[in-house]
Amino acid sequence: MISKTETPTDEKAKPVRRSRRRKTAHLKLVPQTKESREALREKCRAVADTLDRETPPSKDELEAISRALLTDAGLEEGYLGWTMVVLSSCFWEEQIQSIPHSRRLFLLPHCLKHAEGCPADYDEFGLACKTCGACSIADFRGAAEELGHKVLVAEGSPIVLKIIVSGHVDAIVGVACLNVLEKAIDKIMLAGIPCMAVPLLSSDCRNTSVDEDWVEQMVRVPHEESKQSTRSYLHLLREASKLFEPESLERLVPRIRGGKTLAEANGQGAAGIDPIAATEAIAYDFLAAGGKYSRPFITMAVYDAVSGGEATLANGATVVSEYSDAIRRTAMSIETFHKASLVHDDIEDNDQFRYGNEALHVKYGVATGINVGDYLVGMGYRLVSRDRKELGSDTAADILDYLAGAHQRLAEGQGAELMWRDGTNRILKPIDALKIYALKTAPAFEAAFYSGLRLAGPCDEYLQPVKTFSRNLGVAFQILNDLKDWELDTDNKKSVGADLLGGRPTILLALALESLTGEMRDELLSLIDPASELSAQKKITRARHLYFEAGVFEKAYKLVDKHQQKAEEIADELQPDELRRLMYYLVDTVLDRTTEVKPTIDIKHLSFNEVLPIVSTSPVAKPTL
Repeated sequence: MISKTETPTDEKAKPVRRSRRRKTAHLKLVPQTKESREALREKCRAVADTLDRETPPSKDELEAISRALLTDAGLEEGYLGWTMVVLSSCFWEEQIQSIPHSRRLFLLPHCLKHAEGCPADYDEFGLACKTCGACSIADFRGAAEELGHKVLVAEGSPIVLKIIVSGHVDAIVGVACLNVLEKAIDKIMLAGIPCMAVPLLSSDCRNTSVDEDWVEQMVRVPHEESKQSTRSYLHLLREASKLFEPESLERLVPRIRGGKTLAEANGQGAAGIDPIAATEAIAYDFLAAGGKYSRPFITMAVYDAVSGGEATLANGATVVSEYSDAIRRTAMSIETFHKASLVHDDIEDNDQFRYGNEALHVKYGVATGINVGDYLVGMGYRLVSRDRKELGSDTAADILDYLAGAHQRLAEGQGAELMWRDGTNRILKPIDALKIYALKTAPAFEAAFYSGLRLAGPCDEYLQPVKTFSRNLGVAFQILNDLKDWELDTDNKKSVGADLLGGRPTILLALALESLTGEMRDELLSLIDPASELSAQKKITRARHLYFEAGVFEKAYKLVDKHQQKAEEIADELQPDELRRLMYYLVDTVLDRTTEVKPTIDIKHLSFNEVLPIVSTSPVAKPTL
């Protein structure tokens, strides 16, 4: 029996949460002289030595400590960002020492190269640097490679976390500007991945420099056994990703039909496979195609959190390796349902790409796409039902019942969206959009949480907190996803404003219809009218203008703040500590928003022809699930 009260918690130990958005540009000053930087780094090192090494500080805790440090030193808050990076690096140095050089990734920014005359080209991983001696990159790279580091020259590349999760390296040391490092804190530090960084002396991408002796010291941090290990989600992140690698997938869920994989079909794809086995082959290929595998991670991490939290400690890899296959398959079931919903959603929304490739219905036809989605649904339920003897009949039945309920709510939310899209009444209220979000997005989070809890034992006392937490997290995530729609999504080859062009009921549209009046409201309604003959480009340009006129983006961010705060309030009251810490981690990473939708210039008084060129130039927040 797991209990919210089985682990006493010191109220003073609870982290202080900071949900509100803030401007941070003024917090990224760099101490001007080497002497002042050295002095502040020594203060950071002294403070880091007093911190508990078992649990990494949250971003809010790191900020609070850094602010106190600056106050004691009589320095202005403008140095906050720099101090947080240096303090974090000092905290992780001992953990970095415990990792061999060959398991460290040395990350360098391409802005250190000479802008003129650089002979290097860019490949899929970043700058394919040549050791020509023309800039400091070659010197740093040579020293790191001599010690055995893996080296990557790229600026904030999303491939970094993928490299870590894939198991090729266990730590990151690198050089970057404060703008990039601010984003990295969410992705790397919060997961408990050991990392050290030396900040560039400016964020000017063409004329910048770095304290080279600091970089040299960081690269040469010796390999020594550490006395203590810091908690990390790395082992669980890796296991969640590994579940769907072809070899693991084949072992955990052996093919019923056997036969060839798509890769073995001599370039013929499904056409080169026995028709009876084709559906299975396409489904298995799609399961392994991509994604962040956040849902199986949540299930396994929740199970670990209420079972002692051993998987986040130094021996976490061993703990995770001892999980039963029944636990693994239960975690996989959530992802299988999610993948099925993606196949069906792509058909219903006529989306052409998924994971950077053609969507299944584009590649194989709509009928086959529907059928593969149905196959994945059945596969998801079977992943749990086949282990009912090991899980226990009551546990398996409870999980299956919860999954079925979540599946129904997802269908209800998607159905409501389709009914609105295909109906004649185009009026949409914000509350209606939020209800759809709660049905479409929250059930997957809730099912992943419940499965992890129920695998550990009876969990009735957690049901309402988990339901409320998941609803608020899911709604906030979906709002951020709507905001993301106004930035070009190169991963899925989506164009700006695809939701508006597809006639989807978004909170942005609802807020605009609520705020606009008269001709502006009528114009927005005409833009979403399926009978409109305006080009897609003109629709997006005018809609963007009307959204800014109505203050839609700022209102949407305030809604994210509201739902994030509610999710955090639920986490504040939960025990054990490991579960509360996991919830904070999910809030910080799922609701990642390091940039915001902003007009490049004031567009209110521009003509249509003047607005048109800036339709896709403004950055927006990218959610991380």
